Amino acid sequence: MADETRPAFAAERRERILELVRANGAMALREIASRVRASEVTVRRDVRALESEGLIDRRRGGAALPGRLGYEQSYSQKSGLAAPEKLAIAAAAARLVEDDDAVVLGAGTTTEALARELVGRQNLTVVTNSLLVAEVLASAPGVEVVMTGGTLRGPIRALVGTAAEQSLAGLRVRQAFVSGNGVTAERGLSTPNPAVASVDRALVNCAQEVVVLADHTKVGADTMVQTVPPEHIAHLITDNHADPEVLMTLEDMGTLVHVAVLEVDRGE
Repeated sequence: MADETRPAFAAERRERILELVRANGAMALREIASRVRASEVTVRRDVRALESEGLIDRRRGGAALPGRLGYEQSYSQKSGLAAPEKLAIAAAAARLVEDDDAVVLGAGTTTEALARELVGRQNLTVVTNSLLVAEVLASAPGVEVVMTGGTLRGPIRALVGTAAEQSLAGLRVRQAFVSGNGVTAERGLSTPNPAVASVDRALVNCAQEVVVLADHTKVGADTMVQTVPPEHIAHLITDNHADPEVLMTLEDMGTLVHVAVLEVDRGE
């Protein structure tokens, strides 16, 4: 009887995996395994089977919809993905920011979380194209917010375009904190949208050094448009579920990697 029921169970599990990937666009194997209550070895086998049917694409440490290089999730999808990891990353990133500093914060759910960590800072100037970052810091008495101009891009709640890029010309800050949809040792930080990539490049060009914030679902992922080449990433802040092989390769290339350990994983 066990042999007769195993194929049905595998089919049900693979259907669930397909539903998860379709809902999120891309997911790490570890997260999929947790959601379907199976081992990563089993999930890797399922993903391989689904890829052979052309339903999803495998990537290092995860799975994605076919054509993921051009896929952009909605802001609500991004907000719900790896939320505890993003909070841990934001707390680690905030330790790099000092009072009397001037920094850039790009658009994204992780930079929005970082903004919340900076509310109590004194004499801090934050340059941003993110409406949500600006809203978080609007009532912070010790923080001056400088916003770019530009055209509103709804999916990321941020300003893009020529006006945004021109408004950044001539500015100089110590650090730029930026996120994206993928980071690899081969291409660095990337995003699916050319307009977003263009304004992100303008943001990092204002800074003496670039800090990339990327949770484990993004580490090892590669999307269509390069934002920051790997050799220009001074710091990468990620979580303890990220692919160690990618992290070690980036470290070998000169990036200082900071790993934020989740509370639930402390003591393991």
